[in-house]
Amino acid sequence: MSFKDVIKKNKESFLNNGVNLIVLSILTGLLAGVVVTFYNILVHFGEESSQKIYALLRAYPAFIPLLFITLAAGAIVIGTLVKFVPMVRGSGIPQTEGAARGLFALKWYVTLCSAFAASLACVFLGLSAGGEGPSIQIGGCVGEGVGVTLKRSQMIKRLQISAGASAGLAVAFNAPLTGLIFSLEEAFRSFSAQIFICSALSVASGLLVGNLLRDLMGYSVGFTFENFVFTNVGLDNVPYVLLAAVLTAICGVAFYYCVFLAKKALKKLTFLKGVGKFLIPFLLAGIFGLITPYAMGGGHSFIQDLATSGTGQFHLQSLITSSILGTLLFVFAFKFISAVACMGCGVPCGVFIPMLAVGACLGGILSELCKLMGMDPVCADYLVIICMSVFFVTVVKAPITAIIMTFELTGQIQNVLPALIGVAVGYLVSELFKVEPIYERLLDEFVKEEGISEGLKLIKVSAVIQPNSVADDKFVRSIIWPANGLVVEVVDSEGNKFVPEGETKLIAGQTIVFEGKAKGEDELLNYIYDITGKN
Repeated sequence: MSFKDVIKKNKESFLNNGVNLIVLSILTGLLAGVVVTFYNILVHFGEESSQKIYALLRAYPAFIPLLFITLAAGAIVIGTLVKFVPMVRGSGIPQTEGAARGLFALKWYVTLCSAFAASLACVFLGLSAGGEGPSIQIGGCVGEGVGVTLKRSQMIKRLQISAGASAGLAVAFNAPLTGLIFSLEEAFRSFSAQIFICSALSVASGLLVGNLLRDLMGYSVGFTFENFVFTNVGLDNVPYVLLAAVLTAICGVAFYYCVFLAKKALKKLTFLKGVGKFLIPFLLAGIFGLITPYAMGGGHSFIQDLATSGTGQFHLQSLITSSILGTLLFVFAFKFISAVACMGCGVPCGVFIPMLAVGACLGGILSELCKLMGMDPVCADYLVIICMSVFFVTVVKAPITAIIMTFELTGQIQNVLPALIGVAVGYLVSELFKVEPIYERLLDEFVKEEGISEGLKLIKVSAVIQPNSVADDKFVRSIIWPANGLVVEVVDSEGNKFVPEGETKLIAGQTIVFEGKAKGEDELLNYIYDITGKN
């Protein structure tokens, strides 16, 4: 093939496949940016409103019974919604990941509206709920909506779901790299040029429109946690980082197993046709919220209040006890119990930022203890953020996301080594205690509970790779294949057969044999034709 022919082939392939994905990804990002920005503004308003209402109730306790009646009613309504729209169960992240992998459809319109309304209701009612998890699902729904509305192939829909989810997280946190890496590390758990380009374009366009909207409406645009100061930790303080990382990781392991123990226990509560179990997290939220505003909302303001601006001295509102350590212990218990109850029950609210708040609170507790043991107080800010990342990586097992998030959310990149040590320790401890990525396990349980894999048959299909198709001149590993299957054989133009590897490059004229689980041969074959082209 001459150089001119190669240029012509690449040009045709780019026009047929590349431009299509670029335009769709930008459109997905723009739409996700608009929807997620308005959603997060409402979440912020909801957190402020609920804190004001709870403050009034503390001042006028005669109205407290009305609060619990409202919470009970909210629990029944939300529980009923989750029963009829299971896609919004929990934070929605496992369902979004499953849809991005092609395990099922998100049913974008119903899921988007339900997740938007239900998670906002939880915030307004004072639950320990953040907007980041639902932002990921809302972004994913927007991506699927773009693909469905424009009648794109199943593969492109999956790419847009992932791109929209990345944009959703990036806009919610105002953290482009965190959103992008989360897509690669969590949604697909693999890297390919298509996934990267689609997600990067969607994140960029989503943040552009999101920040523009925030600026026009007078909302601040900047780093999420601005007041943390990372000073030079020094070798003499590294042992404290190691100790804090180990203890935080152990607490992360405990959190992980508590979630699934709670999930198992709450399944046994069948009154009100299973909806009654939702009363537990809602009523707990009322009790904890009346005690302290730190137990409410996602935890942005609480994490920000843990910043000492490099002084090493925490300035928190005292709770029950005047001791900072005592206050931190109470807040830790409240946030831990609330997050476990919400995740165990499947309340449609974000637990992404509450998990970070639990980790940051642990960092505050351990900072106070380490200062008593001789740690330089100026390291307190850094220890809080490291423990936040360690807790996240222990539970979610996304180490690259944790490292990027550590620095992107604070706007500082000093002292990478202690953060790397902390995250590495957290990951090793989670491996030692056989912790699976929590969203992976929740996805597996969701698939089983909803019977999604029932009725699937093992089917083998074959197709010839057409010139300028998606598969032409691509490595096997870089193609978004149907879920629950793999390419088991490749036959070249001369009839030679071989078993491909991830690094095998596919060429026009070859015949691929794909084996996977699907409801019917036509469904699987149509997906394969989207990749190979059709004769």
